[in-house]
Amino acid sequence: MSAVPADFPTPATELHHETESASRFWAAVQDRCPGLLPERDAPLLHASLLRLLDGGDDHAGRSALLRALGSAYRSLGLRPWHAAAIGDAMLAAPGMGWWRAWRLVERAAARVGDGPAWWAAEVVGHHRDVDTVAAVTVRPSRRLPFRAGQAVPVCTPRRPGRWRWLSPANAPRADGTVEFHVRALAGGSVSGSLVHEVRPGELLQLGAPADSGLELAGGADDLLLVAGGTGLAPLRALVEQVAEAPAGRRVTLVVGSRTFADLYDAIALDKLQQAHDWLTVVPAFSADPEAEPAERGSAIALAGYHHRAGQHVYVCGPPVMLAAARRWLTIAGVPADRLRLPTLGWR
Repeated sequence: MSAVPADFPTPATELHHETESASRFWAAVQDRCPGLLPERDAPLLHASLLRLLDGGDDHAGRSALLRALGSAYRSLGLRPWHAAAIGDAMLAAPGMGWWRAWRLVERAAARVGDGPAWWAAEVVGHHRDVDTVAAVTVRPSRRLPFRAGQAVPVCTPRRPGRWRWLSPANAPRADGTVEFHVRALAGGSVSGSLVHEVRPGELLQLGAPADSGLELAGGADDLLLVAGGTGLAPLRALVEQVAEAPAGRRVTLVVGSRTFADLYDAIALDKLQQAHDWLTVVPAFSADPEAEPAERGSAIALAGYHHRAGQHVYVCGPPVMLAAARRWLTIAGVPADRLRLPTLGWR
């Protein structure tokens, strides 16, 4: 087991300080607006609002944060006139920065539906096929209403207020569990914590699911799914959705990896292919001299080879892969209206 990177922020002393600050925040809100905030929700709301004011996240992290705060705004019954009281309680001395942040939360609230502020979810499984990628399975306290291909804001108490988009790697299950695939990114405190630190029995917080651009199109057309890295997660969920009602469609799943040793989730993919004769899984190894000739090359190159007229094509992976898909799959004959790429949260 590899060591946790030494420069991760938020040691135990900082978590303790955050807990004390959140308690003071709740007491101050309670003094100004009695009964407005449940005490159990105050710590995460406080940490998330501070994170929004800090402005330290990238675009994807910020959108996940605002999704969670928008849901909290609606669920907790917040209104424009609560801004001053909450700002005072945060010791924010409501200036222009606070009011801009509050308006962002209000706009986010207008784009979400009714439901909980967030879902507490117990980690019930955690394993790593490769050192930097973990499959994290959680059981929400209440069923999470998501669809295959969607993305979910996820926060760990180890990194209070830091929300990140993750896509379930499964279609909704009877037992309500949700599996996420996480790669530890360089400088990524949340991803690193989820891969290297989080263990079964801990709680995560999940925000309201959002459409990511990868939801399954209607009809029964064949599918070509192209995955790079943990971009496999939402595409595997689409395979599971098709398995519930195949409708005669055939699915080709191209899974990109540098080498065979870097390929994760191979056992689950093998089981899926053995269980469904309409599914073909094609590994694509971009830097493995031992790979079979038909498996050598980038995922996009092999996707171009396997593309057939009439397929809907879904691609999910790192930004460089998405840029290549826009260019080369169009050249390979994929119509623009049949090419689906993620519209939010993908890194």
